[in-house]
Amino acid sequence: MDKPGLNARTAGSQPAVQMGITHKSCDWDDSTDDSTNQAPSREEFYNLPPHNREAEEAVLGSVLINPEIYEDLAEFLCSDDFYIQRNGWIWQTFNSLREQGQPLDYLTVVNDLEQRNRLAEIGGPAYVMGLINQTPSSLHAAAYGHLVEETATCRRLANAANRIAKAAYHKPYDADLALDEAEQTVFNVSLRRVTREMQSAQAAMSNLYDQVADRAAGNLQGIPTGFIDLDRLLGGLQGSDLIIVGARPAVGKTSFLTSLGLHVAQKEKKHVAIFSLEMSTGQISLRIASQESGINSQRLRSGQLEDNEWEKFTRAIENLGELPMAFDDSPALTPSQLRSKCRKLRLHNRLDLVVVDYIQLMASDGRFENRVQEVGHISRQLKILARELDVPILAAAQLSRAVETRTDKRPVLSDLRESGNLEMDADIVLFLHRLEAPEEKGLTEVIVAKHRQGPTGVVKLLFEESTARFVNAVVKES
Repeated sequence: MDKPGLNARTAGSQPAVQMGITHKSCDWDDSTDDSTNQAPSREEFYNLPPHNREAEEAVLGSVLINPEIYEDLAEFLCSDDFYIQRNGWIWQTFNSLREQGQPLDYLTVVNDLEQRNRLAEIGGPAYVMGLINQTPSSLHAAAYGHLVEETATCRRLANAANRIAKAAYHKPYDADLALDEAEQTVFNVSLRRVTREMQSAQAAMSNLYDQVADRAAGNLQGIPTGFIDLDRLLGGLQGSDLIIVGARPAVGKTSFLTSLGLHVAQKEKKHVAIFSLEMSTGQISLRIASQESGINSQRLRSGQLEDNEWEKFTRAIENLGELPMAFDDSPALTPSQLRSKCRKLRLHNRLDLVVVDYIQLMASDGRFENRVQEVGHISRQLKILARELDVPILAAAQLSRAVETRTDKRPVLSDLRESGNLEMDADIVLFLHRLEAPEEKGLTEVIVAKHRQGPTGVVKLLFEESTARFVNAVVKES
């Protein structure tokens, strides 16, 4: 007798005996082998990949009984989801007939299969008629379809496990590469289950009206930054956007990022992940504690606190400890390592904003002819990650020294150091420029030099040097 693991996809010419459709999403099929009418042995039983023959046949029979349900099923089912090969061929026939504008019924299906020289292979017209006769009703077609979808997902997971094992054994051994490939493989399996229903023009326009009305009422579609004028210009931080924040050293890139991240976590209750390649987690924590407590960061660093400041400090530590923030100070972080960490957070719904400080300190995953190509690769990977996880990524970038040689020291896009593809990949580019006039002491311009989905412009923030915090200039002045 042939092994069921080899011939189960094509064995038999008649549909399985109707025994009721059961939920066996990741279980093994316990139907008998049609060619011998004997139950498979224990060894053969466990060689069968996950599938549900009865559910597959019920889906096909339901469509033949009621062709109108095909469109609903086709939104989440494809021919690859059918384990039994002949059932997949029949689903392909359904697709072909629909594309040609032909009706779905017994005659058209048999005729199409015959033209493809597959009618005899599936068991002849009797198999198609058997699908119709054994299906009592098409009312539960969607449930049958989801059973087929679930077992198909389990098969893909099994195949993914095989690919992961193969990657792990590949020489020369590279654990980071194997881990990244493993996560991407499993993530791709889960993505197949994500489907979005089509929207009618009425629904799309209704949603647009609500969005415009929200904006008119002062509500933002994206994540508020806490900086009023900047939010008016950007509409908040949008999912899948890569936002580059550029500035010369000592202007306040890190302070801007931490001030913004603290607001998002504290006021907006969003999950923020801060990846600091320049400062340790302890240094970032001290800076955020200074911003929250209002205590001079130098006194926190030295431990020289006044008696009344200890209460403020203790309260700030308690409040900050409850925030949905995560810190990572891995030096020379690579895009694949960043992607791995972010995927884990996203998998548990603990990621709404990613902060990277800063791009030029990241390492690449491969070899490049020069640093420009390397930074270009990193920026492209950041943009891909933002789209993949549908979260905004806020990344600091160093500027070239060319800005110091000009009379007007306001940064421009060409000042992005080792820019590579930074300008092209970024959806938004922000530059920080410290004003030097005595009457503008502490004021910093945030220059929106690029905004893919909206206007550019300039807003002003106030930098509080003692706590290394940025605040709204208008609020401070009032």
